Amino acid sequence: MTGRQAYQKLAALCARSEHCQQEMLDKMRQWGVDKEEQAQVMERLIKERYVDDERFARAFVYDKIRYSKWGRRKVEQALWLKHIDEGTGRQILDEVDDEEYLKILRPMLKQKQRSIKAQSEYERTKKLIKFAIGRGFTLDLIKQCLEVDDVDDTLD
Repeated sequence: MTGRQAYQKLAALCARSEHCQQEMLDKMRQWGVDKEEQAQVMERLIKERYVDDERFARAFVYDKIRYSKWGRRKVEQALWLKHIDEGTGRQILDEVDDEEYLKILRPMLKQKQRSIKAQSEYERTKKLIKFAIGRGFTLDLIKQCLEVDDVDDTLD
């Protein structure tokens, strides 16, 4: 595939949805575009604002937190895998308020709690923590949710 063909395909792809530089480079590598043409195509895509890693990261973080219900750690790892600049990723994640994560985590833990089979409250809590950490949430947020749930149970 030539650089011109790759540019046309990638521009059309980027016009439909956000993509990062790494995804575009991976596609060109799959298509067998040589390294020199890859660099030229990437330069043009960036110059014409088809590819913007910061814009991609904002959309990615928003989608993964709100729709996939991922926590900060899992989103950070996914951004790292996409080769997004660490400073850019951290800045965007810092803009997300802890309350946003709590709005997602509380109902998720309540729902998971119903399906957990445990011999004791300690074992149930341990399983909930393990589940939430697997979804990428930090221990301090998990503890906040579990303490709130304990207070709610005593008020009922």
